Amino acid sequence: MFRTKVCEILGIEYPIIQGGMQWLSRAELVAAVSDAGGLGILVSAMFQDKEKFREEIKKVKELTDKPFAVNINLFPTLRPVRNEDYIEVMVEEGVKIAETSGRSPEPLMKMFKEGGIKVIHKVARVRDARTAERVGVDMVSIVGYEAGGHPGMENLTTMIQIPLAKKAVNIPVIAGGGIVDGKGFVAALSLGADGVVVGTRFMLTKECPLHPKTREWLLSAQAQDTKMILYSIKNAMRAIRNKALEKVEELEGRGATLEELAPVISGERGRVALLEGDVDAGIVSCGEAIGLIDDVPTCKEVIDRIISEAKEIILNSLYPLVSR
Repeated sequence: MFRTKVCEILGIEYPIIQGGMQWLSRAELVAAVSDAGGLGILVSAMFQDKEKFREEIKKVKELTDKPFAVNINLFPTLRPVRNEDYIEVMVEEGVKIAETSGRSPEPLMKMFKEGGIKVIHKVARVRDARTAERVGVDMVSIVGYEAGGHPGMENLTTMIQIPLAKKAVNIPVIAGGGIVDGKGFVAALSLGADGVVVGTRFMLTKECPLHPKTREWLLSAQAQDTKMILYSIKNAMRAIRNKALEKVEELEGRGATLEELAPVISGERGRVALLEGDVDAGIVSCGEAIGLIDDVPTCKEVIDRIISEAKEIILNSLYPLVSR
């Protein structure tokens, strides 16, 4: 019932893609999503060594024989491993799907194509979706204002982004932002999306390596507890309110430079908050959808619920008077 172009191109059962989450998207989470019929995404930027990256890919392959993807971060950051080296490992290990995010993937497209890798490019603006199509990506994912992470500077919601992107490009469009259940899944498809990307919901699953203290903190959060920050450096980000976020707000309020903000927003501080349970240590990306989550199921239970609820919605809309 829900087999779309995304499923056909990527070889997956359901058009449900796990958002790539720094420090969290490791082998166990990635494999669990893929094994349940979706597409898990491993984040390459977590690995400061080519061979450690290779080991994690091999671990995913030991846990599932289903397709999975690797995120290649194109933001201009200092890293000891070049993206070309990550891609080289992907080709050697037979990974056939990449998600790119940040800047245009054009400089890497030749390498992807020669390696037989399908490319999903994540964008926050429709004009960037057009550029991605022009340079040859296979599909785009577009995120709305509700999303955790970096939903862009334009403050457009997912409900608006989907039809705009569908009108702008001819390749499949994947929608992200605020989607945690069958209702959001059906809404996205009805607006023209060929699939969905789900981040925050997969943070609160049994296979996600969140520290127990951080998990309990997020479980108690409301939708109003997330906040957009970093407009001042043109890298808008949605995160959950904690002492680190409040410090960023204070710094931005007095016109702080990137150099002043950097120690507070560093990825290492975020790692401590996520994996060591010091919830105020750093910035924690989180979507507004956190307010819709009140349990910690397995990834399979998340995907099964989405599909079951979506089928029920469609059956009720087609046959509202039929009792089953």
